Amino acid sequence: MARLRHFAISVKDLEASARFYSQVFELKEVGRESNEIGSGIYLSDGVVNLALLSFNGERGSGLKDAKSFAGPHHFGFQVDDLVDAQQRIEAAGGTFFFDFGEEQKGNFERKFKDPDGVIFDISEHGWVGTDGFSFAQKS
Repeated sequence: MARLRHFAISVKDLEASARFYSQVFELKEVGRESNEIGSGIYLSDGVVNLALLSFNGERGSGLKDAKSFAGPHHFGFQVDDLVDAQQRIEAAGGTFFFDFGEEQKGNFERKFKDPDGVIFDISEHGWVGTDGFSFAQKS
């Protein structure tokens, strides 16, 4: 069975949003990163990774006006077998969106769109702050 372990929301101010969720829900910051797609701060309760994201543009976000969008962006499932999960997704009408991260380093997610265009990812290793996955595994 797949395990829901990741939620990503697009925010207008990464630092302010991280402070809000940390203070209100006592989430711990477990990582940060910036790359060609945008920037993110990762928070966790030890089970679920909450990614606060600021996209640079349409690439990676799928949004025409990524800079001004705030709200839910995607969610992720940890799966036991990436290939099997992809086959089931595509057989049910889902479509591949893109791969993100480096599979050999553990920080890897394969992104899809469901039949309505909702973005979600799958990962064999999970996300930082979930089920023992530490940010140190990324480097």
